[in-house]
Amino acid sequence: MQQIVDWLEKLGMSEYAQRFAENGIDVSVLRYLTDQDFEKIGVLLGHRRKMLAAIAKLEDASVAEAPIPVPGSLKPQPPMASTSPPTPEAVGERRHITVMFCDLVDSTGISAKLDAEEWRDLVGAYLDAASTAVTEMGGKVAKKLGDGLMALFGYPIAQENDAERAVRAALSIQRALAELNRKNEATGKPALAARIAIDLGPAVIDAAGEVFGDVPNIAARAQALAEPSGVVVTARVQRQVAGLFVAEERGSYELKGVPEPVTLYRIVRAGGGGRRAGERHLTPL
Repeated sequence: MQQIVDWLEKLGMSEYAQRFAENGIDVSVLRYLTDQDFEKIGVLLGHRRKMLAAIAKLEDASVAEAPIPVPGSLKPQPPMASTSPPTPEAVGERRHITVMFCDLVDSTGISAKLDAEEWRDLVGAYLDAASTAVTEMGGKVAKKLGDGLMALFGYPIAQENDAERAVRAALSIQRALAELNRKNEATGKPALAARIAIDLGPAVIDAAGEVFGDVPNIAARAQALAEPSGVVVTARVQRQVAGLFVAEERGSYELKGVPEPVTLYRIVRAGGGGRRAGERHLTPL
């Protein structure tokens, strides 16, 4: 616990050392803590903001210093005569990004009720609306995966509020899908529902646009845990958008391929009106 005591002393908040000890909080769990967690143990609002900002700096430092394993991205090569370092294009670019996964609910069952052209048109309209919502919020559609998509915020251009933009894009997708369902109801077409999940963190993006690291895996796994027409975010995202949206904690989950439990939050709606010092706030949708 000495490390957490030293960390609190550097922040000028050593008075919280006992509370951290009583709740089993050490440096290994700092990055998983949220504004709500600090509030529960009695940390003042201003101090919570300072702690979250300090945690974000710790994460940024770890991205800059620690190499990120990229399974399968680099294959062993025979010795070469040249000792020149590999080009950035060959090894990929390390970035801090926000990843969104969006997928339709029961697409197999719905497609079985339609002919191929009807299903193609229905999915195409949904993907067009989802893609528009992503790009309007400054994101990039990295992949369209059948009846789902993966979107990136923070690549190729990073902005200070990428996490907020991703959440607003997710809510916009759900509204667009609801509007599409209203239009299709008159023609007897089946209603569509999507699940969306968002995570953020360090990743490597290669020249072909492939994303490597835990972030896309966590977002993809978490998407399956969202309710139909729901949006869930990880604790890492929630820390960045706390106060900007009404959110409900959904508990911690063991995700396949992820070494530690992941805490998820359901985004209820935009609201709260909070803003961190120095951050530019988007107009609520």
